[in-house]
Amino acid sequence: MSLRHINPPSMHRNPAFSQGVLIERPGPLLVVGGQNGVDANGEVVSADFGEQTRQALKNVLAVLAEVGASQQDVAKLTIFYEASQDVRTGYQASAEVWGAVPTAITVIAVPSFGRPDVLVEIEALALVPESAL
Repeated sequence: MSLRHINPPSMHRNPAFSQGVLIERPGPLLVVGGQNGVDANGEVVSADFGEQTRQALKNVLAVLAEVGASQQDVAKLTIFYEASQDVRTGYQASAEVWGAVPTAITVIAVPSFGRPDVLVEIEALALVPESAL
């Protein structure tokens, strides 16, 4: 495996995320720019935070798939969400789309986005598997 999840015994353990992820093998690194809950036409899919989160993650997965990668290859996710939203709704939506992959994660509440109807933006850092090259 090219990614090793780091969870020191002295730290809190959570099956939903890792405290760190070690990239063990050199190879192409994919940087997925911030994805919003928009469809192929650039339209926001819903005013609902959960629906936008699901779509943003589907967009991340689409970028990964384009180079033969999956969420198993992601070392880090950064999730920015509009501060008035209930983050638990985002966690639930993430679990539905992302599955039980304990990616290293940072979640940040922001006051707003450049586009006022956007409620979430998700970026990723992934190691492209050798088999995809």
